[in-house]
Amino acid sequence: MIAFAVSALFLLCFGVGVLRDRRRFGNAVYLGLAVTFLGLGLLSAVDDLPHGLTETVLVLLLLVLCLGPVVLAGLLCANGVEMVRKEGRRPANLLSLLAGLGIFGVLGLTAVAVLLRSRVLGIVSVTLLLVLGYVSFLFLCFVGYAFLYGRMRLRRDAGFVVVLGSGLIGGRRVPPLLASRLDRGREVYERLAARGGDRPPLLVTSGGRGPDEELPESHAMAAYLVERGFPEDRIVREDRSRTTEENLLFSKELMEAERPDAGCVVVTNNFHAFRAALMARKAGVDGQVVGSPTAAYFWPSATIREFAAVFLEYRAVNLTVCAVLVGIGCLGLLVTR
Repeated sequence: MIAFAVSALFLLCFGVGVLRDRRRFGNAVYLGLAVTFLGLGLLSAVDDLPHGLTETVLVLLLLVLCLGPVVLAGLLCANGVEMVRKEGRRPANLLSLLAGLGIFGVLGLTAVAVLLRSRVLGIVSVTLLLVLGYVSFLFLCFVGYAFLYGRMRLRRDAGFVVVLGSGLIGGRRVPPLLASRLDRGREVYERLAARGGDRPPLLVTSGGRGPDEELPESHAMAAYLVERGFPEDRIVREDRSRTTEENLLFSKELMEAERPDAGCVVVTNNFHAFRAALMARKAGVDGQVVGSPTAAYFWPSATIREFAAVFLEYRAVNLTVCAVLVGIGCLGLLVTR
C-alpha cells in the first residue's frame, strides 16, 4: 500500500507540473517515479495471486530483466551499424553503437565477476550497474514524457508558427529532414488559420547562413514553401541564427516586434521536440513545440544525442549523483582490502 500511495503522490506532482508548465524535465521525472512505485506496488502484490500464476509472473519478470538488456544492446548495435552505413562515420552517428557496446561491456564484466567470484570485479560491476541504472531511468523518463508531450493538444491561441532550420544540401537545397519540418509547419499553420479571426497566423522560417551555405537557411526554407503554393506574404524570415537557442531567441524578437504577447507553435523533428521545448522555456518563448516524422533508423542515435544534451544541461545534479554512486563503490573497494 505504501508503494501505491507514493506512486499516487508522484502522479499528483506530475499532473500539477503539467498544468503549470508542460515544458519541464521535472514532469518526466515525476512520471517515471510514479510508474516505478506503481510497478513496485504491483510486484509486492504478486504473492496474492492464485497458485501457479505467481511463479509464472516471476519467471517472466526474471526473463525480462536478464534478456531485456541483451536484446536492447543487440538492437542498438544493429542500429549503429545501419546509421554508419547510411549516414557515415561522424561521431553523432556512432551513439547507438557505442551505447550498445557499453551495455555489452557492463554485462560482460558482471558475468566475469560472477564466474571468477572476484569481490573487486563484483564491486566495480555493481557500481557500473548502479550508474547505468540511474542514467537508464532518466533516459526512460525522457523518452516516455517526450512521447506524451508530442501528443498533447495543439494550442489554438498561437499567432505564429516557427519552423527551426537544420542545414542545407549543397549549400542551397532543403534536405528531407528539414522538408519534413516545413511540411509539418504548413500543416500546423493551416490548422491555426482555419480557426478564423481578424489576424491569420504568420509562419517564421528560422535559420541563418552557415559557413558552407550559399544563402541563409530561412530563405531556402521560404522558397521551398512558396514553390509549393504557400502565400509568401505570410512568411517571416529569421536569418541570423546558428543554433537552436538563437533560433528561439531571434524568432522571439521578430514575434514581439510584429505581435507582442502572441503565442507560437515551434516545429522541429520529433526526436528534438522535447529538448526544444525545454530550451524554449529557458529562452522565455511562449510556445508549444511539435515534432515532424523522422526516419525510424535515425531516431535512436538522435534521441540518445538529445538525451545526452539534456543530461548535461542538469549536470550539477546528475554528475553529483553519479559521483556519489562511484564514491560508494570506491568505499566498498577500500573495505574489501
